[in-house]
Amino acid sequence: MKRLAIFVASWVALAGWAAFTTDEPPLEKFEGTLLKARTSGAITIAYRESSIPFSYLSARGEPIGYSIELCRRVVESVGQAVGREIEIKWVPVTSETRIDAITSGRADLECGSTTNNQERAKRVAFSPVIFVSGTKLMVKAGSAVKSYRDLQGKTVVVTAGTTNEEAMKDIAKRFKVDFRLVSARDHAESFGQVLAGKADAFATDEVLLYGLIAREKAQGQVAVVGDMLSYDPYGIMYRRGDAQLRRVVNDTFRELAEDGEVERQYKRWFLKRLPSGEAINLPMNTQLDSLVRAMAGKPE
Repeated sequence: MKRLAIFVASWVALAGWAAFTTDEPPLEKFEGTLLKARTSGAITIAYRESSIPFSYLSARGEPIGYSIELCRRVVESVGQAVGREIEIKWVPVTSETRIDAITSGRADLECGSTTNNQERAKRVAFSPVIFVSGTKLMVKAGSAVKSYRDLQGKTVVVTAGTTNEEAMKDIAKRFKVDFRLVSARDHAESFGQVLAGKADAFATDEVLLYGLIAREKAQGQVAVVGDMLSYDPYGIMYRRGDAQLRRVVNDTFRELAEDGEVERQYKRWFLKRLPSGEAINLPMNTQLDSLVRAMAGKPE
């Protein structure tokens, strides 16, 4: 709760920031990503291929999802700030390559399902929280595994480069549960290992599990079990030290929260049917609701 209070307080503070003026300032006034956008007319977004419903590929091979839509709003705000229309260029990333894509300059924004934690914040900057989730286990239907306590002697798969890997290592050490931990390249591969019987459980963020189940139409084949094993607040990544972009990002999210766009996008991707025809049916949790209300300056 202390950590949540810190997040809420930070978003309340953001509400007092002034927005970027739409008046076009001289070119030399721009720096960092805004200068790049002004001179090139483009911003590069790093996206995930199977982080459903945050960032994934549609049947037509186009990046779609909750995070993608919020990032599009940020790009629109950048265009208003620099006084020109901005083209979006796309680059696919994995859990392992997403941070390097930002720090190296290969991408300007990472729009996926990335947890904002202290270690990552040493390398990249994050937007206000766009989602709150936590690690859970997915097993095949009928499995004897009902919680982390049942993992003794089992094989658990995690997606390489995720915070879930550290969460499971911590569970093993803290509760002295001896299981074999293996990693896969992406969430789809991890999911497939459980379906194929190569792993007894897949540990990742609860919402991603429900997204994969919906996308793969695997209801009845698998089950999400156990308690939440970690606290994972998601954010959009961008480069550290970019004060102008930080201001645009924070102002954009404040405005999106004030006019209800965050809530509308949430309902679109978590409560309504996905383009694939399936629905996740995951209501907004109290933690995220509090953060969005604070961002919008609304009383509890």
